[in-house]
Amino acid sequence: MTRKVLLVDDDRAVREALGQTLDLADLIPVLAGSYIEAKDHITADFPGIIVSDIRMPGKDGFALLDHVRSIDAELPVILLTGEGDVPMAVRGMTAGAFDFLEKPCAPKDLLAVVERAMKTRALVLENRALKRELKRGDAAARMLAGQSPVAEALREAARAAARSGAEVLITGAPGAGNSKVAETIHLMSAAAMRAFVKLPAAAQTPESLEAGVLRAEGGTLYLDEVADLPPAAQFALLDLLETQPATRLIAGTYRDLAAEAEAGRFNPDLYWKLDVVRVRIPSLAERPEDIPHLFRHYVQIACEQSALPIPEITPEVTAALMARDWPGNARALMSEAMRFAMGMGAAPEEANLGLAERMARVERSFLQEALARAQGNATEAATALQLPRKTFYDKLTRHGIRPEDFR
Repeated sequence: MTRKVLLVDDDRAVREALGQTLDLADLIPVLAGSYIEAKDHITADFPGIIVSDIRMPGKDGFALLDHVRSIDAELPVILLTGEGDVPMAVRGMTAGAFDFLEKPCAPKDLLAVVERAMKTRALVLENRALKRELKRGDAAARMLAGQSPVAEALREAARAAARSGAEVLITGAPGAGNSKVAETIHLMSAAAMRAFVKLPAAAQTPESLEAGVLRAEGGTLYLDEVADLPPAAQFALLDLLETQPATRLIAGTYRDLAAEAEAGRFNPDLYWKLDVVRVRIPSLAERPEDIPHLFRHYVQIACEQSALPIPEITPEVTAALMARDWPGNARALMSEAMRFAMGMGAAPEEANLGLAERMARVERSFLQEALARAQGNATEAATALQLPRKTFYDKLTRHGIRPEDFR
């Protein structure tokens, strides 16, 4: 980390003297004589700390502290106070200052506080860099889009499944994205550098299963719709799980596998072998607030794949998407996004609607997006839309929207 110290003091002699002290200690002083001069240096990743006088003409040190905290609440600010200004210093600490020093301060006292603040800042920046690196390598963040709490719960479940190393049973409605979640888990697991082999369960024989396990050796074998696995292949799979423990099995189904086993249509021993870690994929009906975000995500992917410009997604298009039931879930939404990217439009039935219905859909979309951003906090959502609470709740009732569905 660059050891910069943004030193702000309107007294030029004091500023230069403190700057020399910092320079002699192998620090890099950046001198500013006012709030205006200092503010342009302050960024969320400023590689150092700030030392500022409190009493300055125009905007003082408290204004600077407020500005810093609005940019980066973890950027240390050390305040300099005059003699007898201890109450002012306490006010600064309460407002979030890292520490304060009384002027004139001895060089050793200044450097001691500065070094302590530098260590704190270095740790913050290292942690942020690590989190960014982890996010870049986090397949769940890349592949499982959505901004709702339900979507984040799915990503966390996938991460936990990847860490476990055990067999995983993925359940979800048709089109929910079972295979995508399976691949995501593989990419985050210890087997990420090995093969990911996907097989349709209904087409498997004992021989093809064994061949699939060999292809996935040390990696992951994913069986799509495992409830359709033929009886002979079910017995073969049990044996393979015992003899090939290095290959991880992930199975996906949209049926109730426990009920299938109880009814004698699925081997109960295999069911218990598979049902170690379970990941359930929510339907779009359970997270409608994610529909606009997912649609934009799929449109962008489709445009990138086809080298097409990204078209504008208007509020009317978003409202029409939100008004649909999407029984086909993510797969159906992805198909709609691909058509939209190719200029075929989204929700073609929109053209048959009257103005009142179109406006109602737009209003419903705005209400849902506001609640999604506010995580179900109705007061916050109403404020964001600049609506009185009663008006906001009347609109929610009219559209059948419940704030608790967005928490």
